[in-house]
Amino acid sequence: MTVAAASPTEAALENQRLGGLQLRVAALCMLVQICDGYDLNSVAWAVPSLIRQWHLPASMFTIAFLWSSVGIMVGALAAGPIGDRLGRRPLLLASLTIFGLASLLSAVAGSVAMLSMLRFFTGVGIGGGFSGAAALAGDYAPHRLRATMIMATFTGAPLGGFLGGQIVALLLAQFGWPMIFVLGGVFPLILVPVLALWLPESPRFLAVRQNVSPRNAALLRRLDIAPAQGHAVDVAWGNPILMLFGQGFALQTLLLWIIYFCSLLNLFLFAYWMPTVLNLIGMSPAQAVFVSSLKDFGGIVAALYLGLAVDRIGPERTLALHYAAGAVFIAMIALFALPYAMLCAITLLAGVTIIGSQTGANGACGKLYPARMRTSGLGWAFGIGRLGAIAAPVLGGYLLTLGLPPTRIFLSACVFALIAAAATALLAFRGSSVEPVGVEEVAH
Repeated sequence: MTVAAASPTEAALENQRLGGLQLRVAALCMLVQICDGYDLNSVAWAVPSLIRQWHLPASMFTIAFLWSSVGIMVGALAAGPIGDRLGRRPLLLASLTIFGLASLLSAVAGSVAMLSMLRFFTGVGIGGGFSGAAALAGDYAPHRLRATMIMATFTGAPLGGFLGGQIVALLLAQFGWPMIFVLGGVFPLILVPVLALWLPESPRFLAVRQNVSPRNAALLRRLDIAPAQGHAVDVAWGNPILMLFGQGFALQTLLLWIIYFCSLLNLFLFAYWMPTVLNLIGMSPAQAVFVSSLKDFGGIVAALYLGLAVDRIGPERTLALHYAAGAVFIAMIALFALPYAMLCAITLLAGVTIIGSQTGANGACGKLYPARMRTSGLGWAFGIGRLGAIAAPVLGGYLLTLGLPPTRIFLSACVFALIAAAATALLAFRGSSVEPVGVEEVAH
């Protein structure tokens, strides 16, 4: 069995002060999320142009969306054991390299099949990057501000979607769709050597190593930690996936999986299909990209206040209200022929609630799981949630083939938003699985 005991090392980490080191880690993790957010949306931005250039119906691109989501699921599920056992830093470097190269190659894809294969590998990198960046940001954050710090880094994902959408809207007509994937590949590949130089490993992984470099030893001293503390640090000594269902975490894990499934189904339904739907109702490809990118800007707005609300009020009431409000804005987009200005405003508010709620769930998940299973908790929540992301392109493509008015395909998202709201509220019954500040796993 395993018991928890107080540890000075864990106490130092859980109560660390925010300084230049912590802010540098958060900023670099945010850059990873910016890359992820851009590449997550890139295939959706390209489809309206590819429909015309390849002379294919919109539903044919369901397979490209599908394999992108499958890749993200595979990457997220693999990220948990890798990040919790081998380290967050190598996970991030490998993830950026994979999806940077795959995005560059997507620029020369000549068929839906080739594009789909490359989007699978892009997704693998995105899934690993999301989980690793969130976990590392959490390792360099005090417990009292962990959700806020993780959410702050996750503003990078909607920021990448929003800024990327604006850039693509400006350049698409002149340079064509390959430019989307070239930009999506160059930035992460440039970021790889930057992370190799400036991004430290998790302090918990450094503390258990017998031999650390002078640079890493200085980093540990900065955090008031002595190296080679062994089991005095909360890292995974057993199977971190099995831990998700032990020690009172089972209900929390199941509820978070339901939340992520519903939340990511909605997020990807909009991310993949909104540019195409707006194109089908009369907007140009550039206009469709611009309007759909406003939802990502809404996600940035939510992150400005939602992390503090999760840390101070708790995820149950905060996120349940957000998800329920999202259902209202989704219904307005789906049911009403809104004037252009109002559509822009409602799309932004939908982003505040849809993307904002998902970002809030990321912060809550990173806060609710202890360090030894943080990457696995986030990675497997992302991975199970990607089943919703896999269902999203199929659901959208199927509803379009039924001949519904294009915006009506989003009406189904209202149901999933309400399920997510209910599951979030039920987190109040998860019980107390939060350990005292500073824990040591001791096996008997």
